[in-house]
Amino acid sequence: MKTLLKYLKPFYSKMTLGFGIKVLGTVIELFIPYILSHILANVKNFTMNEIVLWGSLMIVCALFSCVFNIIANRMAAKVSKNFAESMRKDLFIKTLRLSAAQTDKFTIPSLESRITTDTYHVHGFVNMMQRMGVRAPILLAGGILITMIMDFRLSLVMTAILPLIFATVYFVRKKGVPLYENVQKAVDSMIRVVREDSQGIRVIKALSKTDYEHRRYDNVNRSLSRSEAKAGIIMGSVHPLMTIFMNGGSVAVISLGAIFAFKGKSEPETIIAFMQYFTQITMAMMAVTRMFVMYTKCSASARRISEVLNAPEEIKTQNEKDFPAIKTDAHIVFDKVCFSYAGKKNNIDNISFSLKKGESLGVIGATGSGKSTLIKLLLRFYDVNSGNIYINGKDIRTIDKKDFYSMFGSAMQKDFLYAGTIEENIDFGRKIPFDKIKTAAKIAQADDFIEGFADGYGHILSSHGTNISGGQKQRLLISRAIAGNPDILILDDSSSALDYKTDAALRGALKETLLGTTLISVAQRVSSVKDCTLIIVLEDGCVIGMGTHEFLMENCPEYKEISDSQMGGAFVE
Repeated sequence: MKTLLKYLKPFYSKMTLGFGIKVLGTVIELFIPYILSHILANVKNFTMNEIVLWGSLMIVCALFSCVFNIIANRMAAKVSKNFAESMRKDLFIKTLRLSAAQTDKFTIPSLESRITTDTYHVHGFVNMMQRMGVRAPILLAGGILITMIMDFRLSLVMTAILPLIFATVYFVRKKGVPLYENVQKAVDSMIRVVREDSQGIRVIKALSKTDYEHRRYDNVNRSLSRSEAKAGIIMGSVHPLMTIFMNGGSVAVISLGAIFAFKGKSEPETIIAFMQYFTQITMAMMAVTRMFVMYTKCSASARRISEVLNAPEEIKTQNEKDFPAIKTDAHIVFDKVCFSYAGKKNNIDNISFSLKKGESLGVIGATGSGKSTLIKLLLRFYDVNSGNIYINGKDIRTIDKKDFYSMFGSAMQKDFLYAGTIEENIDFGRKIPFDKIKTAAKIAQADDFIEGFADGYGHILSSHGTNISGGQKQRLLISRAIAGNPDILILDDSSSALDYKTDAALRGALKETLLGTTLISVAQRVSSVKDCTLIIVLEDGCVIGMGTHEFLMENCPEYKEISDSQMGGAFVE
């Protein structure tokens, strides 16, 4: 809950003012039953003007109480809205800044539910706390105090049930927080399945697996329902128990009040006022119960939010004293680089190579050989376990993040297009002039099909680019990577959906136009990398061949086998 207090701190002054207005309105409300008892006690001695005066005073108190509560509630709504907006914004920013390892640990579905469902629970509690967090205790304490002054004996009946209520609240809270944490974990699982199915809907339909996915969704849905039911049974027991306690107290007050009135030890108007106050106290206790239920959800959600917000920054800019620069004329240097995702077997093992500015590197190998991992290390999505990666002689761990990522343009294997125009997707918020966007599209062999649309670069793409073909999507992603005029261009299996002719035209255009850009191409096709200055063949994270296409054809049987199996050793130019 410390995280909540940090985000509430800027709103303390507004909350204090709102609490003050709420206190004033609640205190005024407490006087209404007292005024009623005064009227009933003295009605025989009042003139008509006095009755109208006291009656008008009750109406004024009710109106002022209503107005003050409305004002305070509106202020509470505004504070809780701004508070949740600020927290949700920081949570989203933090989510984007998590390292790849941290994202893997939290999982994308869990991060999504923390930004949505968990912030909703916290927002609801903060709103309820401002609305009822002051009013309910004042009604409760004020009602008990006034009734003790009016009739000490009847007041003891009401206070006798409070220990039972507090014990119930304590027990249910202790059981409720872990249960709601389990509910949120079940929500994470359901979001994961929904997310996977929505992204893979075409494959599901193509393979006629809708029934299978229905069963998979039913499993996580039933798991969520069981978790919610278990939490609901525990938390739902609070309201009935409170009702029993409060109704029992009400019956006791009425019974004793009747006996006292019959014996002349208490006045009827006092009993009436007592029932009014008892109603207020009952409503206050019910409000406290609702706040308690919401607090239980909020506590579980706040803990999950804090885990993300307080996650340490793993990918930090390091000191050059710890990772000194080297003297080299190479643009990119990998020096004995090793890396493991799980910390057991190396996924990348002892890889070393260097590239001069403007040269090109091709990386090829079987699925799972470590090709994409190599790119992730160069982009510093993960830090190496041992060895060093240098750009212009500087260890990449010492380069400022903003400067570092501005060097790159990348079209990754699982990049995305969002709902918007083609121009917006290529620009990607970088405010690139249109002529450069068009030039990048021409290099990526995308301009022809873009101009084929009636609205050209203003053509609206659906989310994930589902209204264009796979090859068109890849060419737009390559256009995006080129448009920023990067020092290092990374194409990670980004031309797999292109036909051989288009792929050859793309490689030719890159070679002719991006003379000062260092190109790194990860591919399954030998034809996509054969013209690279340096080609690396990977197998199980190790280099089994390195050199030019001609050298590897003669000295690397695995590379020659891949080449022969794809095109019989021939290539389409």
